[in-house]
Amino acid sequence: MAMDYMLSEEERIMIETARTIAVEKIKPVREQYDEKEEFPWDIVKEFAQADLCGVYIPEEYGGFGKGIMGLVLVVEELCKIDGAIALSLAATALGTLPILVAGSEEQKKKYLPDIASGKKLAAFGLTEANAGSDATGMTTTAVKEGDYYVLNGTKCFITNGGDAETYTIFAKTNPQRGARGISCFIVEKGISGFEFGKKEKKMGIRASSTRELIFNNCKIGKDQLLGKEGHGLMIAQTTLDNSRPGVAAQALGIAAGALEEAVDYARKRVQFGQPIASFQGIQHMLAEMATEVEAARALLYASARMIDSGTVKRTSKESAMAKLFCSEVAMKVTTNAVQIFGGYGYSREYPVEKMMRDAKITTLYEGTSQIQKNEIALNLIKESAAKSK
Repeated sequence: MAMDYMLSEEERIMIETARTIAVEKIKPVREQYDEKEEFPWDIVKEFAQADLCGVYIPEEYGGFGKGIMGLVLVVEELCKIDGAIALSLAATALGTLPILVAGSEEQKKKYLPDIASGKKLAAFGLTEANAGSDATGMTTTAVKEGDYYVLNGTKCFITNGGDAETYTIFAKTNPQRGARGISCFIVEKGISGFEFGKKEKKMGIRASSTRELIFNNCKIGKDQLLGKEGHGLMIAQTTLDNSRPGVAAQALGIAAGALEEAVDYARKRVQFGQPIASFQGIQHMLAEMATEVEAARALLYASARMIDSGTVKRTSKESAMAKLFCSEVAMKVTTNAVQIFGGYGYSREYPVEKMMRDAKITTLYEGTSQIQKNEIALNLIKESAAKSK
């Protein structure tokens, strides 16, 4: 029996809807998409038909209005079956959040309804070859020329790159001002000067596209600026505060799915005349895995509720804690799941091999585990200093 997190009836319906799609539509094809490294357009259509694409988007823009908690619940459930295919939805949320955070009413009305309905996907363009953990090291520029901005530069490792239609792109409008010289823009696929570079060949999440974005004298209207000039880094930080629970949910879902597979296998696999689930060594592994998964879920749900409550200005520490803990748990649980399966776990005949590959990225993107620890410690120190005044 699962722990009771006092979910509403609507939240339970969302979970059940996501579970149905995951089991009936994703599970039969997950190996195919992983092997072929194809983007799962057929499944994206299923998400759209089930109204899952806009669970976190306010109702006035065509969404379901269930905030980060809604996103977390859906992503977790989908990722129990496949963490890569579900990423099309989660990465779209990441690309959409800057519009929710800093967009004008006009911008929100223009872009959010199509994203909420699933007609369009979004992507988040921050990372560059020499600007990963240090976003201020970016070299992409946006030079204002009259009523336009001209973008030049290259982004890398962009999830949904090439498949998304709407991109939130960060560029330096005033390089001399450092962190305060970064701005954020909405850039649409198909505009002149915006092209896609190589598609990455990856260890895991192979059904998710990861591409370079190339801007070569890409001219966009000044109305594509999100917020104010120089506020880009602040927009990115607030976005990540809100989006990191989505990565945590992906990690949690992968871990929970691996745990389910491991328990089921341990019950059925017979060695020395009895199921391996009867061996204390296996039981202790399963017990630790289950405890870590449940602890991760409790931390994640609490952080998502905190964000949605709006009672705290910044949730950097809590979001970082959820992302750190859930991603590390995902690696531990999937690795132990492979161990419980033994040699079969290393084979593609069973899904835990893929789950372990998919889990690794959750400790890397949207800030590595080490960056999350930096964020947590920095906030702890700030809180302590504020109390001592």
